[in-house]
Amino acid sequence: MKLLIILFGTFLLALLGTLIFQGNLDFLFAGNLGMAVFIIFTGFSHFKFQKGMAMMIPDFIPAKMFWVYCTGFIEIAAGVGLMIPSIRELTAVLLIVFYILVFIANINSSRKNINIFKADYTGPGMNYLYYQRIPMQMILIVWTWYFGIYLQ
Repeated sequence: MKLLIILFGTFLLALLGTLIFQGNLDFLFAGNLGMAVFIIFTGFSHFKFQKGMAMMIPDFIPAKMFWVYCTGFIEIAAGVGLMIPSIRELTAVLLIVFYILVFIANINSSRKNINIFKADYTGPGMNYLYYQRIPMQMILIVWTWYFGIYLQ
């Protein structure tokens, strides 16, 4: 849930900034900046916690480190894409698809009790999936749809 603090905190700071500097609340900008900072932050975590992230990937998928780095780059690129109006909607659609696909790794991680920060099997397990990850995925998907597609 610490990641949601980044999302909502950036959103609120951006709203305050637009109010101060533009004289109005720019929800479109603030919402997309919040998600951009969030997704760029998570993208960089793929390079810091790569061993734990690789453990999340189901066994039948080869070249796990390739996918960890690839998805990290994808997340960073998506954050940039959300801030470019001409490609924002396409980026948002692809990011929603990405969130759905990456959820498979989250299920696998929870079933195996993976702790991505320590790269071991001391993670919180299925409770994390049910009470934190699923609600967070839903927030991310709805947020991305609302600010990246609906408000366009």
